[in-house]
Amino acid sequence: MHQIAVANFVLALGATLVLLGILSSLLASRFGTPLLLVFLVVGMLAGVDGPGGIEFSNYRLTYLIGSCALAIILFDGGFRTRLSETRDALMPSLTLATAGVGLTAILMGLFVWSVFGYDLSEGLLLGSIVASTDAAAVFFLLKTGGLQLRPRIGAMLEIESGSNDPVAVFLTIVLTELAVAHSAPGLGTLAALARQAVLGGAMGVAGGALATLALNRLTLPGGLHPLFVIALAVSVFGITSYLDGSGFLAVYVAGLVVGNSGVRAYPTITRFLESATWLCQIVMFLLLGLLVTPSRLIQYAPESLAIALFLIVIGRPAAVWICLKPFGFTPPEINFVSWVGLRGAVSIFLATVPTLAGAPNAPMYFNVAFFVVLISLLVQGWSIAPAARFFGMALKSKAASARRVEIDLPGQTDNEMVGYPVRPDSYAALRPASLPAWLKPVMVVRDGVVKNAAEAGQIRVGDYAYFVAPQDRVNRLDRLFASLPADAVIAAKRTAFGEFAVAPDAPLSDLATFYEMQVPPQMAGLTVAEAFSARHGNRLRAGSRLTLGSYAELLARAVENGRVVKASLRLEDVVDLTMRAPRLPPPKLVRRLYDRMHHRFSHEGKPPVEPAAK
Repeated sequence: MHQIAVANFVLALGATLVLLGILSSLLASRFGTPLLLVFLVVGMLAGVDGPGGIEFSNYRLTYLIGSCALAIILFDGGFRTRLSETRDALMPSLTLATAGVGLTAILMGLFVWSVFGYDLSEGLLLGSIVASTDAAAVFFLLKTGGLQLRPRIGAMLEIESGSNDPVAVFLTIVLTELAVAHSAPGLGTLAALARQAVLGGAMGVAGGALATLALNRLTLPGGLHPLFVIALAVSVFGITSYLDGSGFLAVYVAGLVVGNSGVRAYPTITRFLESATWLCQIVMFLLLGLLVTPSRLIQYAPESLAIALFLIVIGRPAAVWICLKPFGFTPPEINFVSWVGLRGAVSIFLATVPTLAGAPNAPMYFNVAFFVVLISLLVQGWSIAPAARFFGMALKSKAASARRVEIDLPGQTDNEMVGYPVRPDSYAALRPASLPAWLKPVMVVRDGVVKNAAEAGQIRVGDYAYFVAPQDRVNRLDRLFASLPADAVIAAKRTAFGEFAVAPDAPLSDLATFYEMQVPPQMAGLTVAEAFSARHGNRLRAGSRLTLGSYAELLARAVENGRVVKASLRLEDVVDLTMRAPRLPPPKLVRRLYDRMHHRFSHEGKPPVEPAAK
C-alpha cells in the first residue's frame, strides 16, 4: 500500500508541476520572459536546492523522456515548414544548420582547449553540445515582442533552428564515444557522421512517405490520425537510432515529407501536434530543471561565463559570417542572425549524454551547458526585439492576424473548410467582391441563423463565414479577414490597386526597399530591364517572369530588340483577387512607393511606378 501511495503522490506531483509550467507561460507572455527560462526556474525551485526539495538525479530517465519529447518537437517543426514558402532561404538555412553547427563546435573546442586546458576532444564535445539553437525560444520571443521579421530572415531562422538539432545530436554522440575511448577525431569520425546523416535522411523520407500513404489510404476512426502520426514519428526515431543512424534527423525529415504532402485530417493533426509539442517542452524543461543542482553551478561559474561570452560574441558570429556571406546577405542581416542564437533545452539535454556514457569530466559538460543556456536566455532572450529593430529586420507594419476555425473534410487531401468572423475593418467586409475565385463559400452564420451560400448571398459585417479552400492557399486568407489599420481601411475604400506598371529603368533596390522584397544578390545593382536580360538572356520574351522573394514577381509586358520596354509588378503578399489574380498589395506601401519614387524621378519625367491602366 505504501508503494501505491508513493505512485499516486508522484502522479499528483508531476501533474502539478505541468500545471505550474502551463500557468507560468502566462507570465512569460505578459513580460516577454524567455519561456524556456521560466520552465527551468520552476523545475529548479522544485529541485533539491529549492523549496520543493525533490532530489532527482536519474539521467537515464531524463534521456529517455527527453529523446521522445525532442523527437515529437522536431517532427512538428518539420511538419510546419512549408518548403514552397521558404525556397529562397532553404540553402542558406541548411548551410547554417550543418556547416554552421560544425564551425561553432570547432571554434568553441579550440577556445576551451587553449584557455582552460581540457583535451581537444573534450573541447569539441562541449562545443557540439552548445552549438545548436532553440527554435521554440526564438519564435516565442519574437511573437511576444509583437515582431514580424523580413520574410527571408524569418524563414531562414525557422528552418535553421528546426534543422540544426540533429546535426548537434550526432556530433555529440560521436564525440562522446571518442571521449570515452580516449581517441582523437579523424577520418573515422567523418565517416560515422556521414553514415548517420545518410541513414537518417533515407529513413526520414521512407517514414514520411509511409505516413502519408497510410493517412490517405487507411480509414481510421475519428481522432486517431494525430496519434498515429506521433506514434509513427517516435517509431521512425527509435528504429533509425537502433540502426545507428541519426534518429533526430530522420524524424525532422519525416515531418517535412508529411507536412508538404496532401494528407487527410491535416487541421486535426496540426492542432494536436501543437498541444503535444507544448506538453513535451514543458515536461522536458521541468525535468532538466529538476536535474540541475544550483549549488554546484557556482564552481563552474567563471569558466562558464567566459565560454558563454565567447559563444555569443565570437563563436556564433564567426560561423554565421562564414556561412551566409557567400549567399549575399548584408552585414545587418548577418549580425542579426548571429545574435538570434539562443541556446535551449537541446543543449542541456545533450549534456546528459556524457554522463550516461561515463565520459571523463561528465559533470563539467552538464553544468557548463546549463550555465551557458541561462546566460544566453538572459542576455540574448530579452534583447531579440530591440536587436530586430536596431538591425532593421523587423517589418514596419506588423502582419495582420485573424481568428480562423479549420474543419477537416473526410476523404479530402487538397481542400480544407475554414471559418472567419467578418470584421467591419477587414478587406472581406470593405470589398466583398474581391474574394478570390478559388474560395468557395459554403455557409454563413448570420444573426444566429445558419444559411447556405445561396441564401446568404454576399457576406456582411457580423457574419461568421465558412469556405472551402485549397490547403496550400489557406494561410493567404488570414490577411483578407484580419482587422486593418485605420490608414489601410481608408485606402481600401478608395482604391483597388492590383498589378503595377514598372519603368524598365527603375532600380530593383528601390522596389525592394519599399515593398520589403528580396532581390537576388547578383541583381542587387541592376535596373528592371537589366535584371530581365541577366536572367533570361536571348530567351527573353513578353510574358517572361522574374521572381523576387516568396510573394512578388516582375513580368515583362513588352520586349523590343531583346530588351524590356514595359514591365509590371505583382505582389502575392495579401490576397488573391482572381484565379489568374493580380493581387491586392498593402495600400500604405503602395502610396508611399508611388509618392516617393514619383518625386524622385519627376525631373526626368519617368515615374518608375504607377498604377497599371485598366
